[in-house]
Amino acid sequence: MDNRLFTRIMRLMTVPRLRDVARLAGVHAATASRALNPATRSMVSAETAQRVLEAAAQLGYVANPIARSLKTNRTNSIGVVIPDLTNLLFPPIVRGIDDVLSPLGYSLLLVNTDNDKEREAAHIASLRARQVDGLILATALLEDPLLQRLGEQRVPLVLINRRMNTPGFPSVTGDDAGGVYLAVHHLVTLGHRRIAHLAGPQHTSTGQFRLRAYRQALQDLGLPHDDDLVAHCSAWTEAEGARGLAELLDRGVEFTAVLAGNDLLALGCYDLMRERGIHCPDELSIVGFNDMPIVDKLQPALTTVRIPHYRVGSEAAHMLLERLHKPDTPAKSILLPLELVVRGSTAPPASSRRPGGARQSGETTLRAPATQDRPDSVSPSRPHSPILTEL
Repeated sequence: MDNRLFTRIMRLMTVPRLRDVARLAGVHAATASRALNPATRSMVSAETAQRVLEAAAQLGYVANPIARSLKTNRTNSIGVVIPDLTNLLFPPIVRGIDDVLSPLGYSLLLVNTDNDKEREAAHIASLRARQVDGLILATALLEDPLLQRLGEQRVPLVLINRRMNTPGFPSVTGDDAGGVYLAVHHLVTLGHRRIAHLAGPQHTSTGQFRLRAYRQALQDLGLPHDDDLVAHCSAWTEAEGARGLAELLDRGVEFTAVLAGNDLLALGCYDLMRERGIHCPDELSIVGFNDMPIVDKLQPALTTVRIPHYRVGSEAAHMLLERLHKPDTPAKSILLPLELVVRGSTAPPASSRRPGGARQSGETTLRAPATQDRPDSVSPSRPHSPILTEL
């Protein structure tokens, strides 16, 4: 029978099946199945794969994921758990995950927890009911019974942006200690000696590690640590940043610069300074952490530690694939090197600025190497001396 006639008959009479695609392409059904699955397409020749794909398009064939999952015990779906979808740092992370997994035939199921552990538990239960093959989570707490149970149940997962105290959980994060050192070193180089810190929630690794690194950086650079220069923020929000800076100012302690635990806390500083008529950086320098989209559009543009968010996502996707194919592989933590992007929110303190001295204009980047693929038990440490590169 002529192939064109066969195609018309199949479209009119039945829903096309895999064996119909195989017949039209002139291959075995198993070969057609491999060609239609992005994860196994490399197992057949490019010519054969193209012939099968063209046959499927002619017939209007759509693979049945339920039938495939019954055969392979895989759904080719991955759950991604995010604490706050309105936080602009997460879209590039998710894009990095998707760019790795999508070409391999995986679909992402994205859920938002609003930093609510009960909501997170419900979402994860729903994802597991849908039989996702694995999880990528940005919600970990240092002590996290929910994730500990998942680990005990051998659920394939990777943590991003945060880590846990419990060993055995693979993770991809930025080198917080290295980034904080770059920020403090930059401020000290400008002449600041009284540097305050808005510390993030201490039940998260990002909050705890960055506070610890701030204290260590002051010590390494020969500056005393003063607890009155630290304000603890209960959430990673703009409102908490404003409240934290107000607390520092109302204490009456002297400081000329603030290292905020993340960019949202730094945005809160901008709000409070505008409310109180404090000029940045003339009266107070501000450094953020993350380099979220839009912070370069602020007035003044925010000096901040840049985390390679896209790479965090792509590395996590590769790590999860490794755990899916080699479940007994020992867990590892990847610490990605960070950069300090110097913009307009930092300048020498007024007391040390020369009359008419120019402030920072444009943008420069300070980079420092960081150790990658560290064992899970290794804590972040201060990086080597930074390298200044003009953009």
